[in-house]
Amino acid sequence: MWELGVLGIPGTLLPDTAAASLIASGQVGAVITGADRVAANGDAANKIGTYGLAAVAAREGVPFYIAAPTSTFDVAALTGAAIPIEFRAAEEVGGFGDARWSPEAGDAYNPAFDVTPAALIAAIVTDRGVLRPPYGPAIAELLRNEG
Repeated sequence: MWELGVLGIPGTLLPDTAAASLIASGQVGAVITGADRVAANGDAANKIGTYGLAAVAAREGVPFYIAAPTSTFDVAALTGAAIPIEFRAAEEVGGFGDARWSPEAGDAYNPAFDVTPAALIAAIVTDRGVLRPPYGPAIAELLRNEG
């Protein structure tokens, strides 16, 4: 929000848990996220919650785009299933410092990333152009011509 303000661009701040509701409201024309890694078939790993946004966008008929530099493409990962997902400590969601808001005995499912299937992605915007499905051939061609 600070950067938007500096640039004079209006924006609306919302908690990430409100994103699905906003998309469903009809007020969103497109969803754009980044990606930390893109598999050879176009599946994209990004911060946790990205897959949920893509699923809601698909349900509501809103195009979902990935914006990522070509350095994030990993053709050794044939699909998103080959991308390792980092899991973080239960303490990150069960409390902060000495304060706890969840029982000590409980466990936590705390992935840092999730994978959005290529089928939910309308286009991948890169530093070298825009890729459209089918992503396997598009990514291969992009990387073949890189340099």
